Amino acid sequence: MSGTASVAGEGSRRHAVPVTVGTPDREATPAELDAAIAELRAGAPRWCATGIPERLALLAELQRTTHAAGAGWAASAAAAKGIAPDSHLAGEDWGTGPYFVLRNLQLLHTTLTDLQETGRPQPPAMRTEGARVVVDVVPGDRLDRLIHTGLTAEAWLQPGVSLDQAMARMGRSYRSDHERAPGVAVVLGAGNVSSIGPMDALSQLFADDRVVVLKMNPVNGYLGPHIAAAFAPLIDADLLRIVHGGAEVGRHLTEHADIDAIHITGSDRTHDAIVFGTGEEGRQRRAEGRPRIDVPMTSELGDVSPVIVVPGPWTAKDLAFQGDHIASMLVNNAGFNCVAGDVVIQHRAWSKRRALLDAVRDSFRRATPREFYYPGAEERYELFVSTHRQAEQLSEAVEGGLPFTLIPDVDPSVTDDVVFTTESFCGVISETALDAPRSVPDFIDEAVQLCNEQLWGNLSATLLVPPRSLADPEVAAAVERAVEQLRYGTVGVNLWAGIGFVFVSPPWGAYAGNELTDIQSGRGTAHNTFLLEDVEKTVIRGPWRPPLTPPWLHTHSRMHRLSPLLADLTVDFDPRTLAAMAWHGLRA
Repeated sequence: MSGTASVAGEGSRRHAVPVTVGTPDREATPAELDAAIAELRAGAPRWCATGIPERLALLAELQRTTHAAGAGWAASAAAAKGIAPDSHLAGEDWGTGPYFVLRNLQLLHTTLTDLQETGRPQPPAMRTEGARVVVDVVPGDRLDRLIHTGLTAEAWLQPGVSLDQAMARMGRSYRSDHERAPGVAVVLGAGNVSSIGPMDALSQLFADDRVVVLKMNPVNGYLGPHIAAAFAPLIDADLLRIVHGGAEVGRHLTEHADIDAIHITGSDRTHDAIVFGTGEEGRQRRAEGRPRIDVPMTSELGDVSPVIVVPGPWTAKDLAFQGDHIASMLVNNAGFNCVAGDVVIQHRAWSKRRALLDAVRDSFRRATPREFYYPGAEERYELFVSTHRQAEQLSEAVEGGLPFTLIPDVDPSVTDDVVFTTESFCGVISETALDAPRSVPDFIDEAVQLCNEQLWGNLSATLLVPPRSLADPEVAAAVERAVEQLRYGTVGVNLWAGIGFVFVSPPWGAYAGNELTDIQSGRGTAHNTFLLEDVEKTVIRGPWRPPLTPPWLHTHSRMHRLSPLLADLTVDFDPRTLAAMAWHGLRA
């Protein structure tokens, strides 16, 4: 990168109190939006000219301001979701909000330090396996080794990209011979997980070199002031504006002549409305492949996430743990995650099939009731339950909430069943069973085919397979074949695929290759702190039954104690913090 301009730059304004454009209760006006974009466009060339030392200083400052804003941020999110301050669930919004952002900032700081010292990012390992390059990304540092013991993540690049090409393209935008064009990006933030919008903004800034308009989703617009406080250094330097409003504000931003890129986390319907328009004209444009916008658009749009259960000699402890594991995929954030385990796929003839379902039922019955805060949850819940008489309500429902619900034994031959075509995005999980009479490897192959050809979307998929099953060479080969063939952006083996988001360093997004006219789970990646290109998917793996309760399980009784400590550890690697984490981890 050329130039060593100051981040703040001449003429940058210092606000006494970080501001947003509009408020949670008042939409930004078109004039305010135009002024915000003009200020960003003026700051964009300065950002392109900002050298690595100045960017490192900015990242360090952002860690301090984000950490300072963290407690208020997490408390506001928990309160909005009806979580009591002393509940173990209060740690959920610490973890999925400030901690993720702090970890993102920490990892970007490490990568830029490596770029400054060695000329390129330094992932733990890169190697060629067959026709592709595989990049080890977790564990990447001492924090990974401490808090993600036994977990790994690999980024699989697209076949045909050589090791030399992968190394040359990694972080190449930071090379001195790379010319950058100043640009302004619109990030349409998500309304469910509070770290998504800020982290998408960081990707635009530090990976794509664009300054950012971050539009808060009205669902969690109340967090705008907290995120503004966390990202005050970016706002002060005219690199970021946080704006409030609904669909009209989003339309004004995405259609603005001075916007150079768009990123959205949301639904495929919103994506298509932006790209092609609405009504008959929009349908015609989509059919003809004629987008109405001509700027790059990236997206993460959710999916129907499968959980493939491999038959085998499961013990009672295996069933209990994996019952909690599967239930937690839905209980986390009350099911309002794009990676919630939507459909469990089992072998019909497996002797433990019913026992596993009973373990899932038992886990839901022990789950703390949740408010279903996301708009439209009641309608989606009714859609799933009204079309399946076998639906089982398994938890209590608080006022304003819905019970966690299991729909077992969905017929896999009914390919247009709503459980296969629609992300529930509420407290509903389904189960289906395949016959596959010949062998376990045949079942795995058929399950992969169902996932790839019948389920909507391609964001994340999880396989659960006990070690004793992997001792069979044919089963082990079938599992690796499944990992290879599953067309999903993140594939988890004995680890909820959603943990790929938790790691932060792996590329996060849909499986590569979705077309604008059939967007599925989106295009492009976020996070990706090693600045990899040509990514096809991420593969994560974990132990079958870890020795301690993982903090993402709903049964972790000290999540509210552990999550703030994790945030503390990203800004100060203090042995006393480690000791406190160990104490709470052992007692969870």
